Parts: sequence; C-alpha cells; structure tokens
Amino acid sequence: MNAVDPAVRRRNRIALVLIALVFLGSFGLAGVLRFTGWRPAGLKSHGELLQPPGDARRAEPPLAAGGVYRWQPELRLWRIAVVAPARCGAPCARLAADLEKARLLQSREAARVHVLWMGEYPAQAPRSPALRLLREDAAFRAALPRVDDARGVPVYVIDPNGFVVLRYAPGADPAGLRADLAKLLKLR
Repeated sequence: MNAVDPAVRRRNRIALVLIALVFLGSFGLAGVLRFTGWRPAGLKSHGELLQPPGDARRAEPPLAAGGVYRWQPELRLWRIAVVAPARCGAPCARLAADLEKARLLQSREAARVHVLWMGEYPAQAPRSPALRLLREDAAFRAALPRVDDARGVPVYVIDPNGFVVLRYAPGADPAGLRADLAKLLKLR
C-alpha cells in the first residue's frame, strides 16, 4: 500500500471543504435572502399585492349605458378599477388622465386593458374606447379592499379572471401602475 504524503492529503481535504462551502454556502445565502424578504427589483410591484386577492368574479357590475360588465377571461383583459366619490372634481380628472396615459403607454397591448370607473366621471377627462362607466354596485364595491379611503381614491388592478390583485394607495405615482401593467401584460 502506498503511503500518502500528509501535505497532499491536507491540500485535498482543504479543496474538498472549499467545494462544499461554495456549494452549501449558495443555498445558505439564498435561504437568508428569501426569509429576510429581499426580492430583485424586477420582481417587486409598485402597488400593494393583495393577499388574498379580492374576488370580483361573481359581481356583474351594471354598465351606465345599460347591460352588465362580463369578465370574459378568455379575452385575457386586465382591468384598472376606480370607485370615485361624488363631486370628486379636479383630482378625479387628473386621475382619469393618468390612468389613460398609463394604459396608452402599453402601446400594442393597450387594447387588452379596460378602465372600469364607478361613480361620476369628470366631464373634462379623456374618454377612450377602453373606458367602461359603471353604475353603483354593492357586490363589485365589496370585492375592492379598503375602497372607501379617507385620503382619496385608490386604484385597483384586476386580472383577466376577475381577481383584484393590486391596490394603489390614493395619490400613488401613475408611473408605478404603468410599470406593473407592462409586466402583467407580458403574462399570457
């Protein structure tokens, strides 16, 4: 039997320990990052991710022009929902313009976004083909978490199936909504 030089044995053991540290250390680092809540910037949403999401599937809000709004998940439409208070005025006009801009900035995917507006729509706000004016509906309102916010008008994003997945606090930056919509519209 050949005797192994103790220096070679020590070098081999050190190499084996270093390989194990690199391998197991990456798992340890991933675990620490996961449980501390760190997420890459590309995975973070600007709006509040609702857990659990609101369920608007059973609500069929009445359209102001007559009929009801149907969810039609097969069309893969995303919705931006707003419940405006009475006599909202200039803040709602600004919000409506911001929502339309966020929708239009989706370019060719803009047709896959509807804006659902319940309440009085400002006269000076833009009216696009994607705008759906809704009459008051208790079931739809109940599906929107914390809809009556004393600070202003929150904005919601509803997925193609009718689940309310994101909430933007009153006065939130519309650029965040635009960025989140861009990510969501890539989902098929």
